[in-house]
Amino acid sequence: MEKPYAFTVHRVRRARQHRWRWAQVTFWCPEEQLCHLWLQTLRELLEKLTSRPKHLLVFINPFGGKGQGKRIYERKVAPLFTLASITTEIIVTERANHAKESLYELNIDKYDGIVCVGGDGMFSEVLHGLVGRTQRDAGVDQDQPRAALVPSPLRIGIIPAGSTDCVCYSTVGTNDAETSALHIVVGDSLPMDVSSVHHNSTLLRYSVSLLGYGFYGDIIKDSEQKRWMGLVRYDFSGLKTFLSHHCYEGTVSFLPAQHTVGSPRDRKPCRAGCFVCRQSKRQLEEERKRSLYGLESAEEVEEWKVVCGQFLAINATNMSCACPRSPQGLSPAAHLGDGSSDLILIRKCSRFNFLRFLVRHTNQGDQFDFTFVEVYRVKKFQFVSKPAEDKDGSARGRGKKRLGQLCSDRPPCCCAVSSSAWNCDGEVLSSPAIEVRVHCQLVRLFARGIEENSKQESHR
Repeated sequence: MEKPYAFTVHRVRRARQHRWRWAQVTFWCPEEQLCHLWLQTLRELLEKLTSRPKHLLVFINPFGGKGQGKRIYERKVAPLFTLASITTEIIVTERANHAKESLYELNIDKYDGIVCVGGDGMFSEVLHGLVGRTQRDAGVDQDQPRAALVPSPLRIGIIPAGSTDCVCYSTVGTNDAETSALHIVVGDSLPMDVSSVHHNSTLLRYSVSLLGYGFYGDIIKDSEQKRWMGLVRYDFSGLKTFLSHHCYEGTVSFLPAQHTVGSPRDRKPCRAGCFVCRQSKRQLEEERKRSLYGLESAEEVEEWKVVCGQFLAINATNMSCACPRSPQGLSPAAHLGDGSSDLILIRKCSRFNFLRFLVRHTNQGDQFDFTFVEVYRVKKFQFVSKPAEDKDGSARGRGKKRLGQLCSDRPPCCCAVSSSAWNCDGEVLSSPAIEVRVHCQLVRLFARGIEENSKQESHR
């Protein structure tokens, strides 16, 4: 070729362990006209991909994790957005709730999505801002526990720059910034459930990963007092809480998620294009239609179950809660968009048995295969601690009226304590009495779920 003409195509190359890498291919043409024809055709095809974002609002937390958020964005993310012709408006957060407040005030209609650079706390702040803004604009009262929340039209992208990055790991399969940036560039979309947490008809918080009472609640409550220790405070508080071995008495009332296809112990994890999430969403919609047309009154027909006793931990997970330390997560078969939460009850047991249970989270073993562990797939649940029961009325009696009594009184624990706190996605909720409801596929992420085979040859 005497006069070669060339153009370069930027693409995604799949690497190991669910990572994606930016790659490029250069094409050479002998004629300038042919080169321009190829360029014009490719650009027209790319313009038709309406799922790909063109303008994004980016929040960067400069303090989260190891304080590398701004550097990670500038080095690994911004160059990819430039290559993809994505324009951005960047806000570097200066204080807690800065991102949330901004989302309530800004005109967000001009953006194709919101990107948060930080850890799980930063994502939670953006989530609260986006969900809250959407409900305000739709005239929905968030303090009403039975309110039907309106899904947000904007997707959220997560650039991991925190200490754990549980949400990113559970939705992409890795906490790699370049991989997450490429998922945003190609316009992936993944629906995800969100749980609302209420107390006395007041919204406390939204949750997407872990609601933990007892063990995990005590850890986060203790670690908040030791922020000066840095990230090591979680390990220190974890060891201290384990040695304390406190158990808490209370009553859990829950509504089984009968619309779901899977179960917490079927060992079928949530993956890209998940059948369980799609089918469960369809069946939940059918259930709502029957209620809407008066064929069934869902709230009255549904059978609540009640479990009473002393618990070392009560966990509710909307996702697997996988992370590098626990690759399988707290509930390996939890699904991101099936409209349910896996409710895990760890009853009073010896310190040695509880350690065996915790160790199972780091290997391939079934962490629910213990006599003191119960797991249920639910769409709503309530918890009342024993002291609160005595003051506010019998939750146990309320549960009996709702049928399905599963109560079993246990002998008093030698290390029983009055009440714990709730760990809601890393934030402390001081009220032990809560009411939780799962809202099916309320938000969407720039992700596609964990791919079954990360070594596929196909590219985008």
